[in-house]
Amino acid sequence: MKILLSSHFFHPSVGGIEEVSRILAREFSREGHQVRIVTQTREDDGTAFPFPIYRRPGPAELMRLVEWCDVYFHNNISLRTAWPLLFVRRPWVVAHHTWITRVDGTIGWRDRLKILVVRWAHNIAVSDAMREQIAAPVVVIGNPYRDDLFRCDPTAVRDRELVFLGRLVRDKGVDLLFRALARLRDFGFTPRLTVIGRGPEEPALRQLCKQLGLEAQIEFAGLKTGPDVVALLNRHLIIVVPSRWQEPFGLVALEGIACGCVALGADCGGLPSAIGAAGATFLHEDVDDAACWIERLLASEWGLEHYRKSAAAHLANHTASAVAAHYLRVLEEAAHR
Repeated sequence: MKILLSSHFFHPSVGGIEEVSRILAREFSREGHQVRIVTQTREDDGTAFPFPIYRRPGPAELMRLVEWCDVYFHNNISLRTAWPLLFVRRPWVVAHHTWITRVDGTIGWRDRLKILVVRWAHNIAVSDAMREQIAAPVVVIGNPYRDDLFRCDPTAVRDRELVFLGRLVRDKGVDLLFRALARLRDFGFTPRLTVIGRGPEEPALRQLCKQLGLEAQIEFAGLKTGPDVVALLNRHLIIVVPSRWQEPFGLVALEGIACGCVALGADCGGLPSAIGAAGATFLHEDVDDAACWIERLLASEWGLEHYRKSAAAHLANHTASAVAAHYLRVLEEAAHR
């Protein structure tokens, strides 16, 4: 099968959609399918891939690529690369990784057009929450994580309690986690937190840490990637995902679970799907409930072990090969129709 994969952002750009597109494209190629990538990421760092990448193709080249393929797969819908389907009839599959809205949550005319045209596509949503936005038949397939990188180290010493991993922006709710720690400290419970990541909110978060008197409990570890972040995750008991934003999925929860952490996240968006039975959720933006769950999980090792026992089965549904197999079934069905 000849698969044309449109990913607005792609390597060397860094982000969730880039990682998922790269994982899927590699798995499709390993299964013997011909894959070509279309992306708007102009930069090319020379990394070799087992498939060609067309960076910002012109109209004529894009038309030729669509004519070449057996199925056109959009990893997130892009009107910029969808227009050839007005002239070339090809099966169209769209995977929805984020909400079809503007950044501020409002819906503009482009968003309304996207919501309208995906009725003619075979649709995939990364979570049950995402499915509810699509007014068309949808197959739910959770995101894959890098199972070749994020793994549990049985020799690691888990000498730290809590870890946050992500960009330091208001949407991620790190300040809510700080306030939950302050509530716990007032009751004599002082778990330590490692904050992994950088972002524009870092100065404000450092100031808040000082205001709340949590300097002895919170460590800002900075940006970590690759084996370094895996080693650090393996030193912690719980990964906390306190997002204010309605996460479409929440890949970071899977990465933490794969490294042996129990996941604790807000009960909003796609986070419950990402956490599954390998962790727990607290009420969205509820500092008191977050504090209660942290204390509950850390008060007894049995509580953590209960969730760890469910991790292997949950992760098995999100390996690169398992997720790619689900995608291929949808692509093959679309091509045959």
